[in-house]
Amino acid sequence: MGLYGFSVLRTAKGFRRFVDDAIQRPELVSHISKLPPSMEIISTMDEISNTVCSVIDSAELCRNTHPDREYVKEADKASMRIYEYLQELNTNTTLYNAVFKCERDHVLHSEEARRAAHTLRVDFEKGGIHLPTEKLQRVNELNLEIALLGRKFNENIMMDPGMVDIYPYTRIKKDMQHHFRPVYRFTDGSNGRKEKGLRITTEPSSVSSVLKSIPDDEVRKELYIRGNSVPHANLRVLDDLIRTRHELAQIMGCKSYAEFSIRHNMAGLSEVVSTFLHDMSRIVRPKADEEFERIRDFKRKMVGEKSVDLEPWDESYFTGIMKSSTFNLDSSVIARYFPLSRCLEGLKMLVESLFGATFHRIPISPLESWHPDVIKLSLHHPQEGDLGFLYLDLYSRKEKYPGCAHFAIRGGRKISEIVALVCNFPSSDGLATRLDHWDVETLFHEFGHALHSLLSRTDYQHFSGTRVALDVAETPSNLFEYYAWDYRVLKKFAREETSGDPIPENLVKSMNSARSMFAATELQRQIFYSLLDLSLFGEQVSSPRDTISIYGDLKREHTSWGHVEGTHWHTRFSHLINYGAGYYSYLYARCFAATIWQEICSVDPLSENTGNVLRTSFLCHGGAKDPAALLKGCIGEGNIIRNCNGGVIPDITSLCREIGL
Repeated sequence: MGLYGFSVLRTAKGFRRFVDDAIQRPELVSHISKLPPSMEIISTMDEISNTVCSVIDSAELCRNTHPDREYVKEADKASMRIYEYLQELNTNTTLYNAVFKCERDHVLHSEEARRAAHTLRVDFEKGGIHLPTEKLQRVNELNLEIALLGRKFNENIMMDPGMVDIYPYTRIKKDMQHHFRPVYRFTDGSNGRKEKGLRITTEPSSVSSVLKSIPDDEVRKELYIRGNSVPHANLRVLDDLIRTRHELAQIMGCKSYAEFSIRHNMAGLSEVVSTFLHDMSRIVRPKADEEFERIRDFKRKMVGEKSVDLEPWDESYFTGIMKSSTFNLDSSVIARYFPLSRCLEGLKMLVESLFGATFHRIPISPLESWHPDVIKLSLHHPQEGDLGFLYLDLYSRKEKYPGCAHFAIRGGRKISEIVALVCNFPSSDGLATRLDHWDVETLFHEFGHALHSLLSRTDYQHFSGTRVALDVAETPSNLFEYYAWDYRVLKKFAREETSGDPIPENLVKSMNSARSMFAATELQRQIFYSLLDLSLFGEQVSSPRDTISIYGDLKREHTSWGHVEGTHWHTRFSHLINYGAGYYSYLYARCFAATIWQEICSVDPLSENTGNVLRTSFLCHGGAKDPAALLKGCIGEGNIIRNCNGGVIPDITSLCREIGL
């Protein structure tokens, strides 16, 4: 057995064979060419897709997590080779014509097969197969360039996180110094007396933690500005990406990449998304302004100056103090109820209560694993057998993907899916790792993605798990965040690590009250991110646009906070690569999740009935059903969605009610 259970991946060079085996299956294409329009064409197309996706998904996981640079290098090469092969498949007229005839001739006997044919045809046409030869060649060149630019953007984020040196080291509170490492400088410019300082790498999670806890205004300012001014090289990369995507969209007959990206989603039109976001911005603004004024007044009282301004680097620090003082919260005390091991037990309890399935830890071979910290779980149902397998890679380490993510390794269809859940929690050198509650919420979010994959049962892997319409992809993950805040759930597993006492109900109430304290500000931030993404890939003027100015203008217009000139947070906003005019889908999903929680889960979130409704009406279908029909089937004909100028937008009532609007 090799990496991820693939025997071919017993060594790093096995990725070469992995790609070769996928490419050297021309018999499938030949077989399709001889078939009349039929169900068999769709199933054979799905087998081709499954072969290619196994390589792509495995290579992506390896590139982002493997500590051995040889594996990373080989996975990187494999990823590019299989991508080039995918471009060949996407321009294969034999395959396209076969799928086209299946859809046209109405020979498919199931709803899922008809949806598969339609989706495959659309995917072919997104690749430009219907275009004249010269235009098709240019589309292929642009798609390759877009892929390379995306890689460069993410590599720059990892390779240039930025850093700040703080002198003297006493400016940092002792209990925060573990985020930093010691550095020294000569105070007289020679080899004389040395002064000790502290250096922090300004990657997002470190900056976020430190900004909450540093009283020194100048230190916070340094960290904020540096952390939001790297990597500078991505300004050029983003300019090239905008240009390239725009040219692609125009060749495809669209006025913008946003139009090209959104037209086959639920939203349908970029104008529909823009209307949705601007409406939300207008609704949220009064409460967000009110919250801003409260924070500013609090700062003025604390520093004893009636006219002092509130700066962007103040937000985390002063809101943290306000929440803690108002609700008597201490993050270190809360963390004592959330050792990582107990949180994993909580996820197991959740699955057993809702779905009657159990997670079992199973042996993992040295060649199968990519790091000693990785564990493997099987999800077993007493009647259905193994539903799937889950790798957990939860601790931070050097040169690992810096965020949290869910990776599909093998699509499910009617067989077990294999997925990996990757996080970056701090390792405690053998001691019990405690999570702050923000990390607990993140863990439950990613677990929602994993469950979506593990519980899906579709005829075609093309629709398995999270392979769904972009507008609804984040719905299960947002839904399972609610479980991380519900006392009825938390009391089952959140226990004080020394006494074993369950988390007090009053503490959970205080945590929820603190969460709601600046809810409009947080929602406003997500609206701003979505508008930024939509704007960058929207209609282009004749001359290149300055993305820093776009970022600053949108922040001033759609948030209550000022913009710090020269900063460019968006150059580490990797969702611009992964989504490209699709970040709005997080807000769509948040609206859907709020409605599902209130209508289905809130009365009894751990009941088998709740789990049965979630699984049978939503999770098991993956992307095999029309998303609008899927959502209506989940909660009935309520107001979960509504039509808007030819597209679909969520009803925002549940979300607005939740945050007190």
